[in-house]
Amino acid sequence: MIRLPPKVLLLLGIVACFLLSFAAHSRFLNAYYLDIILGIGINIILAVSLNLINGYTGQFSLGHAGFMAVGAYTAASVTTFWGPAFLRAFGTAKTGGVPVLFLIALCAGGLLAALVGIAVGVPSLRLKGDYLAIVTLGFGEIIRVIFQNIEAVGPSRGMKGIATYTTFFWTYSWVAITIFTVLSLVHSTYGRGFLAVHDDEVAASAMGINTTRYKVTAFIVGAFFAGIAGGLYAHLKTFIAPAGFDFMMSIEIVTIVILGGMGNTPGVIAAAVLLTLLPQGLRVLAGLQIGGHSLRWVAELRMIIYALLIILIMLTRPQGLFSVHGLKPRQAPG
Repeated sequence: MIRLPPKVLLLLGIVACFLLSFAAHSRFLNAYYLDIILGIGINIILAVSLNLINGYTGQFSLGHAGFMAVGAYTAASVTTFWGPAFLRAFGTAKTGGVPVLFLIALCAGGLLAALVGIAVGVPSLRLKGDYLAIVTLGFGEIIRVIFQNIEAVGPSRGMKGIATYTTFFWTYSWVAITIFTVLSLVHSTYGRGFLAVHDDEVAASAMGINTTRYKVTAFIVGAFFAGIAGGLYAHLKTFIAPAGFDFMMSIEIVTIVILGGMGNTPGVIAAAVLLTLLPQGLRVLAGLQIGGHSLRWVAELRMIIYALLIILIMLTRPQGLFSVHGLKPRQAPG
């Protein structure tokens, strides 16, 4: 039986309460603010899933955008090409057809992304650090180029006309599932192997731990939830293009994990919220006036200011947003 620490249960309880209390009021939100809130949820899924690979297992993957692209295109293809026939046969939202279709699409995107995770993880097992990052970055670019050359999904023009199925309920339900799965996994008896691989892979192997299995498992689970996030993203924006899943997207996700603290799930969640709101806050600041002087220059320098703020945070808080040791068990002194 899995026993989670009190702080983990508290975190999951907060997410559950937020989900239940906000779901009833999401319909009254302005579309702009709802888009930001759903974007926060999607980034949380991406960051928490990557944290399993980079934070808890100690690998360094830069291919998360590729897994996200697989999930986005797969889910969008299911709802766009197969969806109309499914809805004619099983009905629309009133009879449960749309929710079932969307669930099938998301799971299909997650499962195909998990298969790609195996394809990326297995050949990369002998690599570590920078070399693993380069290989995973290359795989991500290969995936992007493949979608850029598939005529059925719009190549570089992008895929348009995707149904708007992503809601607050769907997004934050998957946020809760992702957090629960990752924390339950790393805090279980089996999951201690991830931490062992992170601390010292050679020593873990000498103690009889199958390090290969743990690294592949981390890639599979991380890729699955990245695929889910991609499906949610596609049905939120209703338009996807290969350029939206380039290596810069992977860098942004890695930045969230590093800023939140490697292996620190609450910190990663807080960083996902912060880095999603920060560009929007700078955009709002650009429209203000102080003492009769316009701050329009902020709009021109918004991304430079954004980058400088990240650098400042990393210089002042190199261990992440929280000074605690995260959710990993502390090592005995000596």
